[in-house]
Amino acid sequence: MSTARIHPTVTAAAASAVSSRIKHHIRLLHNGGRRGIGRRNLTAVAMSAAVADPLQVCVKASVTVPNKLGDCPFCQRVLLTIEEKHLPYDMKLVDLGNKPEWFLKLNPDGKVPVVKFEEKWVSDSDVITQSLEDKFPEPPLSTPPEKASVGSKIFSTFIGFLKSKDPSDGTEQALHNELSAFNDYIKENGPFINGGKVSAADLSLGPKLYHMEIALGHYKQWSVPESLPYVKSYMQVKIFQIHQ
Repeated sequence: MSTARIHPTVTAAAASAVSSRIKHHIRLLHNGGRRGIGRRNLTAVAMSAAVADPLQVCVKASVTVPNKLGDCPFCQRVLLTIEEKHLPYDMKLVDLGNKPEWFLKLNPDGKVPVVKFEEKWVSDSDVITQSLEDKFPEPPLSTPPEKASVGSKIFSTFIGFLKSKDPSDGTEQALHNELSAFNDYIKENGPFINGGKVSAADLSLGPKLYHMEIALGHYKQWSVPESLPYVKSYMQVKIFQIHQ
């Protein structure tokens, strides 16, 4: 991948090349997978011989559009990781408002995402993505430990602001502080959290920032301030343009 630095006022051609595959992945996920076959057996084209059979992946279905991926950043994280690993997969969309019996049999907790590794169904996006890294180490996506926590508090402060009923309770400022810290980090160390190479931390944070932007724009009429150009650049250029 390119090591080009993203500047807030310029979208470099090299940076666009770095991000094009990731943006393509997310568009595919929201369009029902690479082949767009429908609700069942949405199999990605295999780009690796690392697995003989596609991974079975259960994810949230959209509540508004039939046969499309729902708004779950944790499901998106897992799917993006699988895509970046170039692994074939079968995506099964689960209606969480009316969970089918077949899904509850394999996962009584009723939560998504869930991935089948060999004969065992595994839940929790943290566990799943680590299992993918352990079982399929190429290409490596691990984030160095000293960088793994970058941006990790943004999502929780976003949720706090989203739930807040009091404009003066400090939750908006708390979110702004976390975004400001991330802005400064990307300015000095970007374009990705691990420099010029996309890593697991980006694939976790990216969908969360997308949901932050959509939810706060809808419920709070809020958007990322212009004073945080590197955050805006990271969001616009790298990972998030899901519905284009």
